[in-house]
Amino acid sequence: MTDDWQTITRLARLLEEHSTRPREQSILVQLLKIQEEAGEVAEAAIGALGANPRKGHSHTWKDVEDEVCDVIVTGMVALLRLNPDAEAVFARHVKRIADRDLPAEGE
Repeated sequence: MTDDWQTITRLARLLEEHSTRPREQSILVQLLKIQEEAGEVAEAAIGALGANPRKGHSHTWKDVEDEVCDVIVTGMVALLRLNPDAEAVFARHVKRIADRDLPAEGE
C-alpha cells in the first residue's frame, strides 16, 4: 500500500469511527460529499476567472488545484469505504482506461 493509500485508509477509518449512521447511509453521505467538493471546484474556478461580477477575483488557480485535490481525496475515501480493496480496484480501472484510450508505448 502506498503512503497516499495509507493516508486515505486512516481518513476512512476516522470517518467510520465517528459515524453513527448505518453503513449504507454513511456511504451515501460520502458519495454526496464528492458532489459538494466538485461544487467547490466550480466556485473556485469561477472566482479565479473573476466571472462573478459581484465577487470579482475571489480565488486563485492554486485554490482551484486545492479543490480538485479535495475531490480526488474524497473520491478515494468513498471508493475505500465501498470496497476495502480500493487501491487494486482503482489501479485496474486506470489500466482499463489507459488500454482503451492511449496508444501502446512506442506507437
